Amino acid sequence: MSLDIHTAVLTALVIICLALVISLWQGIASIIKSRKLPFFRMRRERALRGWRLLFYAFIFLLLGLFFYFPAEPMIYRYFPPTVTSTQTPTITLTPTISLTPTISLTPTITLTPAVSNTPTITTTPHVPLAVEMQFQSTITPNPQAVFSKLVFTDGLDAMYRPLKPGVVFQNPVSHMYAVFSYDGMVVGSQWTALWYRNGELVHYETIPWNGGSGGLGYTDWAPDPSEWTPNNYEVQIFIGQIWKQSGQFTIEGEPPTPAPSSTPTSSATPTKTPIPTRTPWPSATPSTTSLPRPTHTPFLSPMPTLKPTPYPTLTRTPTPLPTSTKLPSLTPLPTLTRTPTAGKPPTSTSTPPPPGP
Repeated sequence: MSLDIHTAVLTALVIICLALVISLWQGIASIIKSRKLPFFRMRRERALRGWRLLFYAFIFLLLGLFFYFPAEPMIYRYFPPTVTSTQTPTITLTPTISLTPTISLTPTITLTPAVSNTPTITTTPHVPLAVEMQFQSTITPNPQAVFSKLVFTDGLDAMYRPLKPGVVFQNPVSHMYAVFSYDGMVVGSQWTALWYRNGELVHYETIPWNGGSGGLGYTDWAPDPSEWTPNNYEVQIFIGQIWKQSGQFTIEGEPPTPAPSSTPTSSATPTKTPIPTRTPWPSATPSTTSLPRPTHTPFLSPMPTLKPTPYPTLTRTPTPLPTSTKLPSLTPLPTLTRTPTAGKPPTSTSTPPPPGP
């Protein structure tokens, strides 16, 4: 029995969960029983066994988280998925011999095919010219890159895995995903996803590839729920102009009606007042000849011209200067007399007062 990587990871996850539950239950039971034992050594051994089982349960918990989240993408990195080609049976024509008698009795062999093949017209998928004109990448894609079959779903988990895969979906539908695994991609090469509704292109995305060389990817479309009309839908994947994979799904049931949009109330239309047209300024004409400057015209009326009145002529009569008089002669200063020598001072004579009555 051959298992794929996804099934192997799920199987390991289930086994780890069972081991986790058993270790947790045995550990708790061993710790509880150790408290009832009367002997110290037995009680300690039973308690150590219980804590050891709880430690194993913690290790199983870490392993379970590893297998649930990063294990599968990590395995795809080292073991990329490969596309398994299915052989289409070919119809072989089995000739039958029919004997037709003729006049000369010469039997002829007529080949009659047991199955009549009716050829059907199949168009090779191609990128429309309007989409091709939006290509940005100049890196040559790898023609050996492979894509798995598209899986359609209306929801993904954190690891890009479809939650409810299928090919028939019932309205209302809001968001659709086409999930695939890939290998051999070149970072920066142009890739395109086309969404068709009954042969009519309704959505597309074309960008340079920004993922890894192998792993899981998806393309999605999330229009208004009213646009998911019941019909057949097809998604086509291209690398550059090379078609790689296609997938189809069906939408059934009537879509929800679009929410009515609020209609603004009409207000009175203001009458337009004609705006006076501007008179264009005369264009300046360059002139090489200098024009005479205009004469300055005063704002006030011209003053009457006044004739100057001649001043009277003044005649100056010379006045004779006074005759100079002689200055008075200088009087000589008196000669200084010598100070008399000091002698005896004069004696004062006292006058007796007059007798009284």
